[in-house]
Amino acid sequence: MRKWLYRLLIELTNHSLSSKLLASFAKSRFSAWLIPSYAKIYHINQEEMEKSLKNYKTLQQLFVRRLKAGARPVDDDECTVVSPVDAVIEEMGIIRENSEIIVKGKPYSIAEMLGSAEAAQPYVNGFFFILYLSPSHYHRIHSPISGMIERQWTLGRKSYPVNRLGLKYGKRPLEKNYRLITEVKAGGKRMAIVKIGAMFVNSIELTHTGEQLVKGEEMAYFSFGSTVVLLFERGSFAPDPRIVAPMPVKVGERLGYWR
Repeated sequence: MRKWLYRLLIELTNHSLSSKLLASFAKSRFSAWLIPSYAKIYHINQEEMEKSLKNYKTLQQLFVRRLKAGARPVDDDECTVVSPVDAVIEEMGIIRENSEIIVKGKPYSIAEMLGSAEAAQPYVNGFFFILYLSPSHYHRIHSPISGMIERQWTLGRKSYPVNRLGLKYGKRPLEKNYRLITEVKAGGKRMAIVKIGAMFVNSIELTHTGEQLVKGEEMAYFSFGSTVVLLFERGSFAPDPRIVAPMPVKVGERLGYWR
């Protein structure tokens, strides 16, 4: 019953009109009066923001805020893979032989997520992370490794919630939501950075140009809280023993080692 009610509520509210209205309001000057209460409710760390709260004129500007230089030091070991976002590691583990991952007890298909069985094949028996960004988090996305972008593509249209309830009761949001996929190659092996849109707001804006990525460099941002999935080719990655799920993580912190 709970699952049915959850889905009904989401279906009734997740339409193009409501998405456009929410996005328009967040970008409007009328949203400015919500900024102080938003910052308080979500415990926004104002000390690390690039600008003071009064300098943000819309909620959208606060959502996509930058941080002060040095606020997110990047692990400088050339063999490490770092977190691309401030987030909570919701799940992590091995990608199964059938190209599935298990998230909140529910199977998700990597082939569906990437668009084809061919795209998923290199990641079978590899490793994955699910990184959830809440509305309180810094929303900019940074490169987890240094390497060359092999290809980049988008899939999906609508976006359903990707929080804990969304992953448990939703209609497979990691596979179906609007998503922008960046495949990066380094040392002859690859990883996929899957940026997944959140409910109502599909905006994932690229800020990086060119084919070369540098670890810790900004590459994109979300217009609202969302999720990043990291997929590692088999034999390319070893997780740091201190990393467990669930746990919070910040941009630049070590997730494991590229091998």
